[in-house]
Order: sequence, then C-alpha cells, then structure tokens
Amino acid sequence: MSLFDLSLSELETYQPDLPEPADFDAFWRETLAEAESAAFAPRFEPLNLPLPSVQVFDVTFAGFGGQAIKAWFILPRDVAQPQPCVVECAGYGGGRGHPLDWLTYPAAGFATLVFDTRGQGGDWLSSDTPDLGGEPHTAGVFTLGIQSPQTYYYRRLITDAVRAVATARAHPSIDPARIAVAGFSQGAGVALAVAGLDSQVAALLADMPFLCNFPRAAILTDEKPYAELTAWLRLYGDQEAQAFKTLSYFDGVHFAKRAAAPAMFSTGLMDTVCPPSTVFAAYNHYAAQKSMRVFPWHGHQSGGADYRIEQIHFINNIFQRNT
Repeated sequence: MSLFDLSLSELETYQPDLPEPADFDAFWRETLAEAESAAFAPRFEPLNLPLPSVQVFDVTFAGFGGQAIKAWFILPRDVAQPQPCVVECAGYGGGRGHPLDWLTYPAAGFATLVFDTRGQGGDWLSSDTPDLGGEPHTAGVFTLGIQSPQTYYYRRLITDAVRAVATARAHPSIDPARIAVAGFSQGAGVALAVAGLDSQVAALLADMPFLCNFPRAAILTDEKPYAELTAWLRLYGDQEAQAFKTLSYFDGVHFAKRAAAPAMFSTGLMDTVCPPSTVFAAYNHYAAQKSMRVFPWHGHQSGGADYRIEQIHFINNIFQRNT
C-alpha cells in the first residue's frame, strides 16, 4: 500500500464540478413523500439482555415503500430525558448484527438506533431485512437497478436511513433536536445523504465515505465495491451514460451541498477502497461547519479508539453536554 492519489495540498482544494440532475431535489422530495405516506407506527419490543446499563429494543419501522426494516434501539439507563441519539448506518456487506456490536455511543450516554442494510448482511454483520424479496446475501449490490434512479438500490437504502432518523425522532425518550447520523464507508455515504436530505439533523460523522464522486472513483480504484461498477461496464458499456446519470442522483457531492449539520469527516491517504480525492470532493463541497481528520498512513480502516473519543467530544460539544 502506498500513496496513489492527489497530494494533501491538492486534496484540500479539490472541488470537482460534477453534473447534477435538474430534478435532483424533486426526485428526493417525491421519494421521501411516498415513503412517509406508506409508513406505519414503529414497533419497539424490549429484549431481556444481561446489560444493566442499557435498555435494548428490537425495532421494526417502515422504510422505502412501507417495507418493514429491522433495527436495534439502545437506550442508556439513568440518563436525563429526553436524551440525544446517534443513528448509525452500517458499512457495505453488513447489517445491524447484534446489540453488543453497537455499545460505544450508549456507553458515552447517547441513545443509538442502528438499522439493517436491506439485502446485505452476508459479509460481516448479519441482517434480518430482505430487499424486495431478496434475502440477505454476500454478493454486492452496487449495480443493482442501476439502469434507472427509480430502481437503483441506494434509493431504497437512503430512504430507509431517512425513515430511521424519523423513527428515532418520534420516540418519547429522544430529544428530536439532538440527533446525529454516523457511519463508516457505505454507512458514512448514507449518513451524508441523510444530512443533505434532513435539515433537522444536528450532526454528521462521516468516516471515509463511500458513494462520493463516482466518475473519479470508477477510474481510480479497482477495489470493491467500485470494482463492481467497472465489471458491469465491461459487459454493458453501451449503458455507461445511463449508469452515470443514475449515479448522479446518489452522489455524496450533491448531498454535501445541501447539508446544514456540523460535520466531522475522516479519510486515509492510502485508502484504495474510498480514495481520498472522492472523500475530499464531498468534504470541500460540504455547505455547513466541518472538519477533516486525515490519517496519512491509513488505508480503509477506522481511526481507532482515540479517534472515537474525539468523535464523542465532537458530539458532546454539538449537543452542549459536559464532557
């Protein structure tokens, strides 16, 4: 592994002008309105786990098209009500897994809602939510439905994420003005989309986000998930223009321009999965207060425990809690 992308000084000023669909806002406004009209009241079923410091609920809420999406809701005990909440979005190939996988923010005194990534959950953390009848599986989803923005997989997943925030916001134990969205890789890309679609989100934590600057990623890296796109294009090259038109509705650069929440980004300069120039493309377009944590020697890996502490301090500051 070595440095392969732009220099750090070039990254800091890299702000590509990517084509944006004229109906971008209308597309998402209609998509989210349809999901809201199909929504049902979420169900919170308490679990009896030997975790005396938290309450854990098995959640079912309505995502895209009113489809039932599973989630964990973890509520710290003995914390002043209503309390802040971090909605966590899982990385590529993973799902909600087990409640024990998501105890960092509850340990810091934040409620957490982590929702399933529909149809994924076959690579590292399991999922209990199918995607329109397709059970969780190992094969990738990056080109699923790419022929049209209406059918593209990430239309459904991003809508699920927006509905997950709405589910947390409506819970009586949660302060609706203090909800953050967070994720790593795919989770960060989805969280970034939510920040661009929901102006009431209070904070964003986006670590090495996927789903940003698709045209550059496609020619810069041969790592999955982007390699799924290039493999598809080798077979369906005559559909290249339509594929990139579809992807333009889901590019983090466009969501970044619309975001209002203070944000903390990170990137690894040796990251061949989500190259740093694709991350900086979104970051440099991000419209609200922001900071970037650069890891010079990191590939596609999180910043570790010390960095998680930095993130907790960041959220505490946004939510005006004593650290």
